[in-house]
Amino acid sequence: METFVIKAGAVTVIAEFLDTPTAEAIEAALPITTTAQTWGNEIYFSASVNVKLEEDAKDVIEAGEIAFWVEGSCIAIGFGKTPISRDDEIRLAARTNIWAKARRPMLGNWQQSCQAIQ
Repeated sequence: METFVIKAGAVTVIAEFLDTPTAEAIEAALPITTTAQTWGNEIYFSASVNVKLEEDAKDVIEAGEIAFWVEGSCIAIGFGKTPISRDDEIRLAARTNIWAKARRPMLGNWQQSCQAIQ
C-alpha cells in the first residue's frame, strides 16, 4: 500500500492509504496544508474533498484509523476519548469513512502540535 505523512509541529505520522473511494479522492487532493482543531483527543482539519458516505462508515474507530467526516469535509484522527466516548472507545461525532491507517501508534502531544497540518 502507498504511504503518506501527516506532520503537525514535532509530531509525524506515517500512514497507509486503504483501497476506498475516499482514499482516492484525498490522495488526489494532496498536499493539504491547514490548521487543525481538537475535540477531546481527536484532531480534525478541513480537506476540500467531495465524497459520499461509504457503506461501512462508522463513528467508533480503532486507534490508528484515519477518518473522513463527509458532512464537515474534515479529516479526523482520533487517538483517545472524545467528549461523547463511552468507556475507553474512540467515538467521533458522526459516522465517517475510514480511508487510511497509521503504521504505528500516534505519539507526541497532538494537542500542542496541531496548529499547522501538512
